[in-house]
Amino acid sequence: MKIAIVGTTTWGMTLGMMLAARGIQSVLWARTEEEAAQLSQERQNRRLLPGLVFPPELSATASVEAALRDAYMVILAVPSQTMRENVRRVRRGLSEASVILSAVKGIEVKTTRRMSEVLEDELEPALHSRICVLSGPNLSGEILRRLPSATVVASRAVAIAEEAQRILMSPIFRVYTSADVVGVELGGSLKNIVALGAGMADGLGYGDNGKAALMTRGLAEIARLGIAAGANPLTFAGLAGIGDLVATCSSRLSRNHYVGEELGKGRSLPEVMAAMKNVAEGIPTTVAARQMAAKMGVEMPITEEMYRVLFEGEDPRQAVAKLMSRQARRELTDIEL
Repeated sequence: MKIAIVGTTTWGMTLGMMLAARGIQSVLWARTEEEAAQLSQERQNRRLLPGLVFPPELSATASVEAALRDAYMVILAVPSQTMRENVRRVRRGLSEASVILSAVKGIEVKTTRRMSEVLEDELEPALHSRICVLSGPNLSGEILRRLPSATVVASRAVAIAEEAQRILMSPIFRVYTSADVVGVELGGSLKNIVALGAGMADGLGYGDNGKAALMTRGLAEIARLGIAAGANPLTFAGLAGIGDLVATCSSRLSRNHYVGEELGKGRSLPEVMAAMKNVAEGIPTTVAARQMAAKMGVEMPITEEMYRVLFEGEDPRQAVAKLMSRQARRELTDIEL
């Protein structure tokens, strides 16, 4: 079996190393000949994952044709805002027998399309039934240390989700299946907005009570938008919902938590982003989720305040004060079963 991985992101390389460690031939498609040559020669990515040597079964190439040739599964692990561009570059090499897996947690800002929808926009209809999505509490740093993790693969085609489960499952990476593509994707994407807020709470020193409240009310927002988009409410009680939310809001390994924490300490967003090696998906997702909520008539006060902090210069303390002074109401409004 051969697995092709589109994207030399931290997550893309993590998945490649995890698969290769089990003896599965895995190929990273790099953006340039220079990057591919460096990865091949050094057998590691010194910028993103220094000191972690690639297993023998993991290789890199700048050739789309070479990466995709005879690939049984194609994993897309790229920044969400470049997903459409990357799909266009690889679609000619996809086979109707391939399993196509999106490992991207984000929403396209220009269209508010989920990643599986972007795939469907750009691929032939015959390939739509081969699409699945991956999401869950999967911090790369812990997986690379071989600490136990669990995740969810969702597809409208049960057999495809089960096939992806078979390929990805390992003693340290437990994989569950789901038919709720909408819920799994939105859970994995929207929790990054809440993680930005949780980081801010930590940066401001607002304690665990406040952070727990933010996380819980953030989950309510995620569920409201998800239900409006057609998701199964129970998905948000699972790994792609509360599981991913807890990990991303609590861990120092979370990029989105880091960005929020630094903003809470008084640094500016451009300053924080300039110092980062990876993309914090919560930043563009805040824009996309706000647009989705407006289209669907869904109230998302945390997302709204995060947008104002990120893009309108609102002080994080003012954002918290506004959330705390909102009109009193019942809990779980609009999301009760």
